[in-house]
Amino acid sequence: MTTRRLALPALLMLFSSSLFAHPQAPPPASMDTQAHVGKGYEFEKDDRFSEASREFEAALAIDAKLPGARYQLAVCYFALARLDDARREFLQLRTETHSDPSVIYFLGRLDLLELRLDGAISELESVVARPPFPDTAYYLGTAYVDKGDLRSAELWFEKARALNPRDYRIPDHLARIDQREGKAVDAEREYASSEKLREIYNQAAEDGVNCSAALDKGDEAAARIACAKLNQPNDPDLLTTLGMIYGRHARYANAVDPLRRAAGLDPESYEIQHNLGLTLFRLQRYQDARAPLERAVALRPNFFDSNALLGATLFALHDDSQAYAVLDHAHHLNPQDVDTLDLLFKSATILGTKSRAAKDYAQSIKCLQVAAELKPQDPQAHARLALVYEEAGDARSAETERQAAARLAPP
Repeated sequence: MTTRRLALPALLMLFSSSLFAHPQAPPPASMDTQAHVGKGYEFEKDDRFSEASREFEAALAIDAKLPGARYQLAVCYFALARLDDARREFLQLRTETHSDPSVIYFLGRLDLLELRLDGAISELESVVARPPFPDTAYYLGTAYVDKGDLRSAELWFEKARALNPRDYRIPDHLARIDQREGKAVDAEREYASSEKLREIYNQAAEDGVNCSAALDKGDEAAARIACAKLNQPNDPDLLTTLGMIYGRHARYANAVDPLRRAAGLDPESYEIQHNLGLTLFRLQRYQDARAPLERAVALRPNFFDSNALLGATLFALHDDSQAYAVLDHAHHLNPQDVDTLDLLFKSATILGTKSRAAKDYAQSIKCLQVAAELKPQDPQAHARLALVYEEAGDARSAETERQAAARLAPP
């Protein structure tokens, strides 16, 4: 009988940070293609853009019609300052995705870097009403500054500030505009605002270091004081930072509240949803973990960590059909992960056994064949198949599987 004892993959023991997530889910891909895509995401997560680009290139060499992989490849090229390569990929994506706003955003950024200011303004203005990224208006304002249209630049910087009031770059640019227009008092006010925001940013970084250091030392009194500075009710970034610090120090119960409040403030953040789900999973609160993990997978369909974790959660909840589907996808993303393979084997075996009991022999054989392919040296996997083949009236296949089971059985 297959047990449901869970073994966490080593990679899931770490909190991960998201990078770029394309909103469009890619079409189904082969195992080799998905493995390359999964590795690409892993490298990208760690800012290893050169290695990530090679994985996405390998995936596209197998199947060139993977908009998700091509998007990530283009983003890697952009991060590596391979601007010509990035432009080539984004231009192809423009056609393939029918001018997806995130693609247009990057084409505008490329135009801005190459001082094609009219192109940058045209591209960014076309998506700024529903910006794919919060800094769209900021870069549009920058393009207008470089073009010398200070009035338009000021307008877009003000809109950028409304979207991201904690970005210290925005008042700095507004101060420069005021200075050029002879508004010395306004310029000083904006410079002071920029400096204050920068200090807040630096202070948050320092508070994070102090909170982590106090937890490392086991100094509970110092930790309460230091970590409380990150517990700001209206700041999802600080709340996420606090939750991740608690998580890294195995303070999972402490991590739940700040991560849950951060998720309420920023429900579209893959990073927050993944870390909240991971924390609840570690607390064995599987039912609570399910929703944020499903949301994380929806936001980033080809990220191995979230898929593997969601599959393990569904397995623990006895949702065998859903667990099998998610674990199968996770295994395709990272075939080398032993823990995911083991859970997929157990899930396939459970489904095969249930189908046999219902006399759905075709489905039972299908599932048990997957299990046998995953662990071809397991004699029990072949023995189970032999029984189903026999009950289904396929004597030849039953004998083949019985022989395999006998050959693999320990002496």
